[in-house]
Amino acid sequence: MPGSTVIHGMSDKARPASALLKRSSREIFLREAIRADALKTQPIQEVGVATETSTNSAAPRMRWSTAPVLAVEDVVATANHYRDVLGFNYSRFFGEPPQFCMVERAGVVIMLKQFIGVRGYMHPNHREDPANDTWDAYIWIDDADALHAEYAKSGARIVRALCVQEYGCKDFDVEDCNGYRLCFGQDLEGS
Repeated sequence: MPGSTVIHGMSDKARPASALLKRSSREIFLREAIRADALKTQPIQEVGVATETSTNSAAPRMRWSTAPVLAVEDVVATANHYRDVLGFNYSRFFGEPPQFCMVERAGVVIMLKQFIGVRGYMHPNHREDPANDTWDAYIWIDDADALHAEYAKSGARIVRALCVQEYGCKDFDVEDCNGYRLCFGQDLEGS
């Protein structure tokens, strides 16, 4: 977060009390999801059969999520780029010197991993498959127009303009400071 102090490699016992209070929304979500999961029971399902039933209808539905892991040459510079240009947040770096960080925005997590002493291991997909401009991550969002305007104002490198696709999404591509391509898309058919 802009202006925040980053605490490198400290255990919870070594952190100031103010740092302990700054739990990420992801940590809070996971804790609440585990608590909610303990309160409900799921009926046995046949393979391929979807069901919406639960013995506790007030419990939130669990969902799966994924977090891409991007190999970067400078984890601190990359995390700051995601914060300052793309509007993500992070709470800390892991390792000394820093080697890992998770950036988060609106529930989306991207993991950044630096291999200390090693260069040349970054392989953004579009560099491996230049004819197709393949993404490194596709991120579903609520309002493509608003995010596109935000990124245009922040100086993000927009490499494909906002457009409506035949697959029912309005999306655009951004290239980060390492050359990774992120596509941000709004589902027009499901919204």
